[in-house]
Amino acid sequence: EEIVLPRKKTWDKLAVLQTLASTVKRDPTAAHYMFQDDPFLIPRNAASARLFALSKESGRNAAKYIIKQFPQYFDKTFAEPNVPCLMPETLTPQIEGVSEEALKERIHLRRVKESVDLFDQLIQAGTPISLETTNSLLDLLCFCGDGEATPEKEEEEKEDLEEPGVNASEQKAPRRRFQRGSQSPGWREDNNAERIFKIMPERNAHSYCTMIRGMVKHGASAKAYDMYIDLLNERHKADVHTFNALITAVPYLKEKFVERWELAKVFLNHMVQQEVQPNLLTFNSLLKTLRRCGGVGRSMSLLAIKEMEALDIEPSLATYDHLLFIFYRGVDLGSSGVISEVLDDVEKRSFTPQDPDDAKFFTTAMQACCDLKDIKLAYRLNKAMEKGDNWKFLDMDRLNAYWSKFFSLLCMMEQIDVVLKWYKEMCPSLFYPTPKNILDLLQALDTANHLEVIPSVWEDMKQLGFNRRYDLLEEILSLMSREQHPEETQLAFAKCAEDIKAVHEQTGREQAPLEWTGSALGSVVLLFSRAGRTQDAWNMMERFQQINRIPTDQVMDEFLNCAKQTNNPDEAIKLVKLAASLGLPSSQRLKSRTEEEFELSEKQKKTLESIKSDSDSSDSDSDSDSD
Repeated sequence: EEIVLPRKKTWDKLAVLQTLASTVKRDPTAAHYMFQDDPFLIPRNAASARLFALSKESGRNAAKYIIKQFPQYFDKTFAEPNVPCLMPETLTPQIEGVSEEALKERIHLRRVKESVDLFDQLIQAGTPISLETTNSLLDLLCFCGDGEATPEKEEEEKEDLEEPGVNASEQKAPRRRFQRGSQSPGWREDNNAERIFKIMPERNAHSYCTMIRGMVKHGASAKAYDMYIDLLNERHKADVHTFNALITAVPYLKEKFVERWELAKVFLNHMVQQEVQPNLLTFNSLLKTLRRCGGVGRSMSLLAIKEMEALDIEPSLATYDHLLFIFYRGVDLGSSGVISEVLDDVEKRSFTPQDPDDAKFFTTAMQACCDLKDIKLAYRLNKAMEKGDNWKFLDMDRLNAYWSKFFSLLCMMEQIDVVLKWYKEMCPSLFYPTPKNILDLLQALDTANHLEVIPSVWEDMKQLGFNRRYDLLEEILSLMSREQHPEETQLAFAKCAEDIKAVHEQTGREQAPLEWTGSALGSVVLLFSRAGRTQDAWNMMERFQQINRIPTDQVMDEFLNCAKQTNNPDEAIKLVKLAASLGLPSSQRLKSRTEEEFELSEKQKKTLESIKSDSDSSDSDSDSDSD
């Protein structure tokens, strides 16, 4: 028999790993994979998850710092065979002496202070330094400022200094953060970058562009604009990155919305005159500026998108993030047309990072879906987020914010079965519910009349550390005690009430005892009474007098019903005494019910009569006083 060999097939290098990965699914009961190293550090809620994630990153930065500060202890190579690309990079200067080559090496190693000192020594010695090397030093200074380069600086994201949503009719912007001529703490007057720039024997376009970008980065927008004017006077041309920085700085240079748009147009016209081709970040910078131009930004942003299409520039997630912020931030949300068109495009693509603001898109879009109360758009957005590697844009904080907004929208718009299904799948593997999420879930259970699920929600609240929050305790007690439920449900509710009672009574070294409110105390009495736990209910009734609160008629009637079901006339008499001591008008009615509905012994009848005579005597005393 002839054997036919198959044609050679070239497999992807990751084919085996991808096949194995396809057999594994996310465990909805497990925490995020980054917390699996130590079971003790598995977080309980969003706050502890953020703390543990930051602690882990802080440990990595500490390790990098130690390696950088004490490289002599890490010069041994034990790997066999040695793979250079996996070894720590050399961080100690190898070139000694005062020379331009030594300066280049220190610039490459990002040794800011050493580079500046070596530059000054070369200048004092009269050694000429090439323009290229000086520009490299300016690049380092403008990126790091006058401080040393650190991982935090290299990976930092600029704060999104957004102004509140404004009406299209507004003509003037709120006061900006940096006034013209003012300096950010990050850019000192006559710092090393400015000093070196001034003493340069010759400057080219790169020198000016570096200074402009550094000034914008560190908040000196006004000085950056003046530097750009100097660049034009010297008949140099700016590059596209410099124009992007200048367009970003426009809101700090002009007050009124129209003036901001006019200045942005000036920079765009200069790009045309200098034959500088715009790129994706140019339009993203423009849209970011239009976010702070009120109604002008809303009308001009669509023109910017059309110009992108004309230049065949494909938008990134940051482009859509700016667009959604412009149209869906503020009171007037408008229609869902813009976000629907955005999702039409996002659903078709798997994105790669191209702009630092790309990571903000999914949380911004989900917030827009929540504001519009459109669950269909939220489902489309979630499907787009799970497409390809789009989920990687959500870090720990953004992931929790995204799913928290999505879950709140589900509670508001979906059927309760769907809500509970999502709740079980998402928590805690994808996000940790916030107190607002728990309130939304309780309200959804109330709307759907599925209050029997509350005990399981209470267990989650204890796990999340929310069992001491007044708003959640009041809400959950109110829902459980509002009406009568089947016996099994009432017993489960009474168990929850017992836990809540224990929470109020426990006192730890760092925990102040929770104070009882009248409504919470009444709800606990109702839950104990309906479960037939007469003694527990009476113990809670006694607390009304201790905290100077008055029980409602419903609370006392339910307690009396409980005493009747358990055939406990002594508790009923205690209730009448309590009502009489508090001077409640309902004490006579409670006494009459006790006489009619209970079989009292002679001693109990006398006790009940004595309560009556006490009240009569008090009435007679008041009558004599009036006479």
